[in-house]
Amino acid sequence: MPMLDATIPDGALDPVAEKELMAKLTDILLHWEGADPANPVARSIAWVFLHRPAEVFVAGEPPEHPRYRIMASVPEGQLDAERRQGMVAAVTEAVLDAEPPGRPRDPFRVWVFTHAVPEGTWGGGGRVVGLADIATFVLDDPAAGQAHAKRRLAAAKAERDAVFA
Repeated sequence: MPMLDATIPDGALDPVAEKELMAKLTDILLHWEGADPANPVARSIAWVFLHRPAEVFVAGEPPEHPRYRIMASVPEGQLDAERRQGMVAAVTEAVLDAEPPGRPRDPFRVWVFTHAVPEGTWGGGGRVVGLADIATFVLDDPAAGQAHAKRRLAAAKAERDAVFA
């Protein structure tokens, strides 16, 4: 159940380019989360919410060129450090690729935030769902879903423990 909140200032992108970007962001998120972007089941639970502020300010003033904020929320364990870095780089490039020709290609105008939703706190379908539930839905195999969740959550814990060691 990956979810993206894409904040793109109103009028920053051509409408066709913006729509193509939403599909591209979905592919990027699924890929770096470890799912097959061509899997229709995985795609069905990958949502992108597009936010279009009328104005964005930098240092209290409207900037010369648009600024973008992409917030990715994924279940805990799905993005390790390498996957987070890969996703951030791919999202940044995709946003810059969607801009009209002639605009400066400045990656510091694209901020990407990754949020790992703690195990046991994601809600969907009127109930709390864990990583094993989500993996089982996508893989259509309860044993594989359980194994995936166990492996990814253990890796996430090890990564977190190493940071605070």
